Amino acid sequence: MALIVQKYGGSSVATPERIKAVAKMILDTEKAGNQVVAVVSARGDTTDELIALAKQITDKPPVREMDMLLSTGEQESVALLAMAIIGLGREAVSLTASQLGIVTDEAHTKARIKEIHPERIRDELRKGKIVIAAGFLGVDKDLNITTLGRGGSNLTAVALAHVLKADVCEMLTDVDGIYTADPRIVPDARRIDEISYDEMLELASLGATVLQSRSVEFAKKYGVKIKVRSSFKESKGTIVMEETSSMEDIVVRGAALTKQEAKLTILGVPDKPGIAARIFERIAEKNVNVDMIVQNIGHGGKAEISFTVLRSELPDALEVLNKLKTELGAEAVEADPTMAKVSIVGVGMRNHTGVGAKMFRALANEGINIEMISTSEIKLSCVVADADGERALRAVHKAFNLGNG
Repeated sequence: MALIVQKYGGSSVATPERIKAVAKMILDTEKAGNQVVAVVSARGDTTDELIALAKQITDKPPVREMDMLLSTGEQESVALLAMAIIGLGREAVSLTASQLGIVTDEAHTKARIKEIHPERIRDELRKGKIVIAAGFLGVDKDLNITTLGRGGSNLTAVALAHVLKADVCEMLTDVDGIYTADPRIVPDARRIDEISYDEMLELASLGATVLQSRSVEFAKKYGVKIKVRSSFKESKGTIVMEETSSMEDIVVRGAALTKQEAKLTILGVPDKPGIAARIFERIAEKNVNVDMIVQNIGHGGKAEISFTVLRSELPDALEVLNKLKTELGAEAVEADPTMAKVSIVGVGMRNHTGVGAKMFRALANEGINIEMISTSEIKLSCVVADADGERALRAVHKAFNLGNG
């Protein structure tokens, strides 16, 4: 008998009708000869609604109380789903984080799992019950409720699949797998049958929201096989797994577009050791996450340093640079909040030449100017104007023949 962990996202349990449909899916999985642990997110837009509600009370909700509030969304979902299964004649039990044995650190709203004690889960399975687990939640050593960050139910599912030694961790959502690009932007994007952990990690970091990047990191570390498929229709889905030699035959696995980027440049800084360290140490003190960095050497012992940040973090980064301009004797600070990043990802890029040239030509043919370039072993990214972002994504997707047909 196989053990399957299934995770159902918020859209899958958004309405009473959807909850009943999920209950039937779980029973169908069990009837096929499997034990089932179902991890469930809050219904629909419940989490966003709770955040908005808190903001109506105070501009700065205490993080501990936010976790207490947000946990109610998952508790509602698991109880309702357990009721639906019991209503269909099967035994089920809903369990929250403390009952699941999920222990985290004390970092409210972005906690990390430290350990899991799954004895209660195993006991309920031995009794023949279907376990309905609250995703997204944990408890710290003092039994305070914590949350695992956006997409945290994915992490809950993968972590439980690991400790329970499940045969597979299925992520059931409103899409039928991982696509070569966002099909809302690229109509001919196609579903990918298999993708490596590393490729999925890159795509997740570039805005592919189907899987939380931390859940993929965890799956890679412990070898948990993930299957992404639809909870709304039958589909083969996408398997996220260890890299195989055949994966290298495909040069580019997928393309992604990240919007909400901003570019900053500090011009005329002294070209000497320690300047870059000083700049980025001060940026880090503001908890601003820096993406691409480019330094150009100018004339007369001067240089310019450009980097990108999320648009939402531009004010903090700009504040730092404006202070450093005076301290360093820099000539000017420039900021452009209208940037986007288009990227291609594929393990086959390690062993194939000309990938960059092909991407740059595709953008040039569309008249799209490249502001910055960043590479890694399996990723190539270009910063372009936000207005050109979607056109850039379609151009590179077509250049590497990623679409259907």
